[in-house]
Amino acid sequence: MKSWPEKKTWMCLSLVLTLHLCVFAGDSLARPQVFVPDTISGYAIGGHDPVSYFVDSRPRQGSRRYEFKWGGAEWIFVNEGNLAAFQRDPDAYAPLFAGCGGYALSEGFAAAGNPFIYAIVEGKLVFFHSVVNRFLFLVNGTQLMKAAQENAATVGCIPEL
Repeated sequence: MKSWPEKKTWMCLSLVLTLHLCVFAGDSLARPQVFVPDTISGYAIGGHDPVSYFVDSRPRQGSRRYEFKWGGAEWIFVNEGNLAAFQRDPDAYAPLFAGCGGYALSEGFAAAGNPFIYAIVEGKLVFFHSVVNRFLFLVNGTQLMKAAQENAATVGCIPEL
């Protein structure tokens, strides 16, 4: 019989502590106002290159050779060109709403967006919690985008940069 690896114990304890803090921290602290690093990779948006969504029309895993700290997190990029583009104008490439789900925000609450479920809306990268949420958002994009932008500050999904 295999023993439980120590690494899994620490990962489980970290998850329980994070959930505990989120539940008991109160509404004002429920969602940090920075780009939260992925708990596994340690990088923003799960280690995906934010520029690749625009250049390659898909998320691509970045390389540790091309790192940049911005918005409270480390970002990694596919190549030097993408890193340079992000350094020049990070707001153009970083996901809107600090990575929170766009549809959830339009409904008035924060939900973590999935870097694999996204859309480019009005020239901005927007993540969604589910494919259904993305569909519902895109069907009525203009109105829901406005509602999401209005609710973002209230629920803490605008990063302090």
